[in-house]
Amino acid sequence: MSNSTYNKMWVDTHEDLEYLLKQEINAQVAKPQTDRVIIFQMLVTFYVKYVQIFRSMEVLYDQIVHPQKRRVIHHVLDGVMGRILELKNEMVKLEFSEYHYCDDVLQDLKLTPEDLEIPIPGYFVKDRLKVLKIRQNILEQILAEASLPVEQKKVVKVLTLEEAIQIIQISERARQGRLRAKFMLEIRMQEEKDRLSKYRAASTLAPEIAATRIQKMWRGYTGRKIAKKERAEEMIFIEMAPPPNFEQLSPAHLQAQKTVLQRHVVQEVHEVEYQEALITLKEQVRAVEGMDIKETLQDQIRQWFIECRNTTGRFPNFPDAEKGGSAAIFATKTPEEVLQEFVTQGEKKKKKKEKKDKNGKKKKKKKGKANKEVEEDGWKIAESHFLPTIKEGQNTFEATWKNRNEDTNFSQKYVAELIKEEKRKEVEEEIRVQVDELMRQELKNLKLAVDRDKGSKKKGGKKKKAKKGKKKKKEKDLTLHRTINSLYEELIREGLLIRPRNVRLSDFIGEYNYLGTTLRQTDIEPMPSLSDVRQLISLYGILPLGSQAVHEKAPLVKSLLLAGPSGVGKKMLVHALCTETGANLFNLSPHNTAGKYPGKIGLKMMIHMVFKLEPKRLKKSFPQILKSIKAEDRVLIVGTSRRPFDAELKTFCRGFQKIVLIPRPDYTSRFVLWRNFIQQNGGILTRSLDLSSLAKVTDGYTQGHLSQAAKYILTEQRIKQLHTKPLTAVEFITPLARLDPVFKEEEETFKDWYAKTPLGKKRAKAAKEQGSDKGKEKGKKGKKEKKKGKKKK
Repeated sequence: MSNSTYNKMWVDTHEDLEYLLKQEINAQVAKPQTDRVIIFQMLVTFYVKYVQIFRSMEVLYDQIVHPQKRRVIHHVLDGVMGRILELKNEMVKLEFSEYHYCDDVLQDLKLTPEDLEIPIPGYFVKDRLKVLKIRQNILEQILAEASLPVEQKKVVKVLTLEEAIQIIQISERARQGRLRAKFMLEIRMQEEKDRLSKYRAASTLAPEIAATRIQKMWRGYTGRKIAKKERAEEMIFIEMAPPPNFEQLSPAHLQAQKTVLQRHVVQEVHEVEYQEALITLKEQVRAVEGMDIKETLQDQIRQWFIECRNTTGRFPNFPDAEKGGSAAIFATKTPEEVLQEFVTQGEKKKKKKEKKDKNGKKKKKKKGKANKEVEEDGWKIAESHFLPTIKEGQNTFEATWKNRNEDTNFSQKYVAELIKEEKRKEVEEEIRVQVDELMRQELKNLKLAVDRDKGSKKKGGKKKKAKKGKKKKKEKDLTLHRTINSLYEELIREGLLIRPRNVRLSDFIGEYNYLGTTLRQTDIEPMPSLSDVRQLISLYGILPLGSQAVHEKAPLVKSLLLAGPSGVGKKMLVHALCTETGANLFNLSPHNTAGKYPGKIGLKMMIHMVFKLEPKRLKKSFPQILKSIKAEDRVLIVGTSRRPFDAELKTFCRGFQKIVLIPRPDYTSRFVLWRNFIQQNGGILTRSLDLSSLAKVTDGYTQGHLSQAAKYILTEQRIKQLHTKPLTAVEFITPLARLDPVFKEEEETFKDWYAKTPLGKKRAKAAKEQGSDKGKEKGKKGKKEKKKGKKKK
């Protein structure tokens, strides 16, 4: 795609965003809603549309090479990501569920479930690539030094006489069995040779009959081959079977991939040029316009001195630097207005104190009334912290880029005029600080000159000493004289700071639950799909950790629990979360910390060291840890459990803010997993391999089980035989038969446990209320029908 294509895509995306913002404004102004169905439809529609804008913006940021445009897109991306998280939070509060099904909305918008996938912006890692590489090198160096070769002593097991005799007997019997089998094979082969020689001697056919038989066999073979080929072509034509080279990338696709990489290189070149231009153009503005800006500011301030003197009879007080200095004076105000503000400031403070005393008594009463009014009036969409960010980006686009003529900027390099406008303000602010110091001294001299004849004037009243608040106890730094690098090295050597596996969230394969809406309509709570799990990890983990702006304003998620049977990919998701965001991974599981830093003091030291590498430090217990984490700290505590129902529920749920239940894969997910695992391990998919039946038969097995079976079957020897002996579904059953699947009883145990969590209880309570409301409606309808029947009689 060319630059013009991406520019057009950018314009179209902003038009969609403008329309969506108008809908948001209308929803805020509209009357409160009481129907839950209508509320959910509105939220889901906004959510789906924002996801589509997010997907488009992510592609634009990845491919547009103009450095200034990319900054506008980045700004909008942060706003859109945050708004998606806000809408998700609203949907969870409304439905009391982490999983939502919106098939009807997707159908109305003519979208597929794949369009709901949350993309992961590449700049999460790309913008921090240098830092991550340095950290990776340090980690590899320390691990290489720590893993020195150690001579391991071979342990020789001493056998008893009976055990030794038993091993010898087993070996001898196996040798005799192999030898006997070899003799029997030779006998059978000799018998077959004798039988064939007798048959050939007895059956001598005439040449015409022999030729006819050969023709018959050959024509049958060629006919079957032609029919098979035509049948395959027909299936491909009606799109019931993939073409032969379906898995191979087309030349056009390869060229597109090459173009994407080339654009990344151009982005880096343009970014370097832009950073250099920021410095050179700023110095140019300072050299050319600096003196004029300084003289203009001095003239304005002197004029203000004279006007204030003529109007009030005295020179004004110059604002402090903390209040903005001279910038606060000329914020579209006349000298008289500025003086009035100084006079009225004291009166306003007194009035505020009086109002505080009156309002403090009324607040308690108003809170109770407010809650009742919300319940009676209905639901209204909550205020957003990210809509102003989105609107700001939208306004910047419309004011600067929408109608800009870029015919001469074919290579999409930086625009010098925009940089000068931006840097002119910076230069003015820097010069203003210098001018303010000069004008404060000049004002002081003017006051002294005017008041010299009147005698020494009283200086401003004594400054009131600020009331000293209670000093907070400073936390003791247990590693005050140690560097961050030394702590980093020690945690690596102790095995607490580990290197995450290089896996992506897209490697967690799973399909969308196409029956979710249908099951909920029949009052059956469906198990979440693997696609839902992947989406929650993106929303609760990757997006907040990847963007500081999103983490600070979005609904704060401090801790996350991944619960599910063994082998469903819980640890893989933790490693994928760190890989996608470039986060440090600390393994604080009981198994890993056993024997390290013993005692209470040792535990305190370990926690201190771990969180000194992060913005905040931990304290004693897990709930207190969560309280200490704030929005500015990009920290996420992730736990994994395969038996959460064995723990105490209250303390468990108190420690983890969000709980993600990971189920065993359903039929559609197993179908995709089998295809992926077989191809990953070198297998070839043919008609002899019935993936549909294999996915159906392996119900209950997890992703880990399927991966083990694929690796067990697809050995080097088996891969060499694939062209002569294609794979069959039966081959994969044998290794799976040795593994224990996840039975329905275990799955029901997870569902029952999840129903006892706070969110699960709210969901069950809401379902009961909806059921009772439906019963009342049916009762009313029944009474009306009875009345109608009586009237007819």
